[in-house]
Amino acid sequence: MAWYDEAVFYHIYPLGLTGAPKENSYGEPEHRLNTLLPWIEHIKNIGCNAIYIGPLFESVGHGYETTDYKKLDSRLGDNQDLKNFVDACHQKGIKVIFDGVFNHTGRDFFAFKDLKEKREGSSYKDWYCNVNFWGNNEYNDGFSYDNWGGYNLLVKLNQRNPAVRDYICDVIRFWVSEFDVDGIRLDAADVLDFDFMKALRHVANTVKPDFWLMGEVIHGDYSRWVNEGTLHSVTNYQLHKAFYSGHNDHNFFEIAHTVRRLYEMGGNNLNGFKLYNFVDNHDVERIYTKLNNKAHFAPVHILLYTLPGIPSLYYGSEFGIEGRKEKYSDASLRPALNIDDYKDAATKNPCTSLIAALGHIRQQSKVLSYGDYKELKLTNRQYAFSRNFDGQSVVITVNNDDSDFVMTVPAGNVSEYIGALSGEKVNVQNGTICVNVKANSGDIWLPVTDQNTDKIVVPVSPVVETPVSNEAKDTEKKEAQIQAADKTNTIEPASCPAKETNPTAEQPAAQNTASAESSEYTEAFEKGKIAGLQEAILAIMEKNGCVTDQMRKDVTDNVYHDSLINWIKSFR
Repeated sequence: MAWYDEAVFYHIYPLGLTGAPKENSYGEPEHRLNTLLPWIEHIKNIGCNAIYIGPLFESVGHGYETTDYKKLDSRLGDNQDLKNFVDACHQKGIKVIFDGVFNHTGRDFFAFKDLKEKREGSSYKDWYCNVNFWGNNEYNDGFSYDNWGGYNLLVKLNQRNPAVRDYICDVIRFWVSEFDVDGIRLDAADVLDFDFMKALRHVANTVKPDFWLMGEVIHGDYSRWVNEGTLHSVTNYQLHKAFYSGHNDHNFFEIAHTVRRLYEMGGNNLNGFKLYNFVDNHDVERIYTKLNNKAHFAPVHILLYTLPGIPSLYYGSEFGIEGRKEKYSDASLRPALNIDDYKDAATKNPCTSLIAALGHIRQQSKVLSYGDYKELKLTNRQYAFSRNFDGQSVVITVNNDDSDFVMTVPAGNVSEYIGALSGEKVNVQNGTICVNVKANSGDIWLPVTDQNTDKIVVPVSPVVETPVSNEAKDTEKKEAQIQAADKTNTIEPASCPAKETNPTAEQPAAQNTASAESSEYTEAFEKGKIAGLQEAILAIMEKNGCVTDQMRKDVTDNVYHDSLINWIKSFR
């Protein structure tokens, strides 16, 4: 058991949060990082015990075009400021990981500057990929080179060059000795050389006990990166997509299916395959912006904190702030905030109260960190599962419907459970509990013990509901046609003390032969539409780049109309 197994992360983009200028003048240090010191107490109070902060080091603009790996960006301060920040976090029991931008450098990095000056005579000409002295670029360098993402501002390092590998390994050692950092998030890990990552893992295993390596990976089989030889974890973009679309489409099947697929991907070994879960970050729109129904903020975050993996919260999202991705800028996703403007949020903002409660519950219950996963009940609007560890079972229930739902689910071998968010107690009867799951909400049901009633239970008010969009209402109408089908996917206990009821769904009446034939025709038509949408998605993906077998499987496994529509929209 390592510290990261029980981590709840708080993600900070420091250039944005501190309001730093968009371009670096390389002038005297401006000590903006010190303005983040008051945030540490807030981070601890909402139940986070780890911080991912970055990019931090000297760069030209947004931070990912590094020009000096051993110097804090002058817009943030100097190295002493960073030492003080990490030390202040450690004093509060908070671990810190940095952004490691090792796939590429900026054009002002010493090796690239030497290459521009000395060309073929530069001892660093092999530090970069495919340097071609017969080519040119928009900077009129008189040579071309490989980059990241089509941006010549980001010059791709040759990670197979031993000199480059040794230099980056030395940077990691420097970060540990100079700043006492606890781990690194590897930027663009999905395009890093695997032998290079193995070298980084070797260094990680020697510089500090439980030094953590987490990689930014979007698509693919995550087990290629997460194993004993390469990284400890990767960003779980697959579950991120399911989190918001599963609620906007009233489609918990998508979330549950993604969890099952990831569970299998890790060889059914949760504790050896813990992914970095998130609902938003510095590259994607805020979750409060993405949700059609803002009340879904509650079930989304209950799932974030209770499903297998390591939860992460992006700065400001605990306040329910919005941020929409713009065509040519991510600035709205990375705003400057003043913690003094949110000093009463924990008591007056229902979003913040919920996040603080979930953080507290997560830290007090090892079951949520180490427990296995078992699906108990699944419909398009209701979802229940258990986490089981060391003889204890915790049951999680969520509901994305606008009305309450009475749910009966299997429970552990105890006499009574208590809702950690509601404070409600329920008796176990015939091995099950019957609970009322509030509209657009959920709860974490803990076995009642002498220890947990006072220490873990944190009753909170519901997140205020806002009107559902017209698109979401249209989706609800379609769902009435598949209510019966949903029941076939529900796992029923052998004996139920009470019958479940859903006030918003009526069972369809018996239909005559003609309507049955019409239903068959409708079903065939719907299957054709699904196949067409899947074909369109694959065509777009093939146009954008190489499509792996796993990516094809992800598309064909998704048979939900509105989810596929949103997938297509995401390419625009």
